[in-house]
Amino acid sequence: MTDPGPEPGPDSGPPAAWQRNAGRCVLLDGFHALKHALRFGAEVPVAVTSDRAGALALADELAPDVREVLAGLLTEVSREAYASLVARPHPTAVAALAVRPSRAAGLETLARTPRRAPVVVLDQPRNLGNAGAVIRLAAGFGATGVVTTGTLDPWHPTVVRGGAGLHYATVVERLEVAGLPPGPLFALDPEGEDIRGLELPDDALLAFGSERSGLTPELRARADRLVALPMRPQVSSYNLATSVAMTLYHWSAGGGAPRVP
Repeated sequence: MTDPGPEPGPDSGPPAAWQRNAGRCVLLDGFHALKHALRFGAEVPVAVTSDRAGALALADELAPDVREVLAGLLTEVSREAYASLVARPHPTAVAALAVRPSRAAGLETLARTPRRAPVVVLDQPRNLGNAGAVIRLAAGFGATGVVTTGTLDPWHPTVVRGGAGLHYATVVERLEVAGLPPGPLFALDPEGEDIRGLELPDDALLAFGSERSGLTPELRARADRLVALPMRPQVSSYNLATSVAMTLYHWSAGGGAPRVP
């Protein structure tokens, strides 16, 4: 009979590893967040699931490129143990902790010029889910990064959940307006020039106001140009993520978007 080894004690096993790493890591909530983070080089010290077979079946179907890595990372735990580690258990029953990227390295990337893709600036955003959706969009379009101003933490677990782990595919930082990266700043505003007549350069900063208040006076003063999205009269606004998507698509129409295989 094979010796199964010693029984896990209170200071060993996935829950203990989770507690040891929680302070320096961010939560990857669900299979898709873990999949994306691994694809873009995240360091994942612990990953758990209450359904290992189901998670690996998902990998076979949706992410064969990281299936082997997932098989080595995922540890099966009881449903109770899994639920004790996350505030809202994910339908895929997968959770992991990933080391947050170096802030110094992120700031260096944002400041490096010339850039091949814009930086998205969210000026004092309020909605965590919207911020996550914007990061997911920025990653998909290959943007250099997403910068937030104000008090919202762009690495909050709800933002990471909304971004599906794609924080690791682009730079995500919080800065003051005075500390924004170099480059011409195009700020979205209903009173601006119609975006359809403009070419957005690769090194642009594309700034979007908060969902309720729009651009702050400080960012408006920093803007080089105000830009407006086409909108039917009497429609007051677009959702923040929709506005970012429309603007990044307009930029990409000039050839800047990643090539589809």
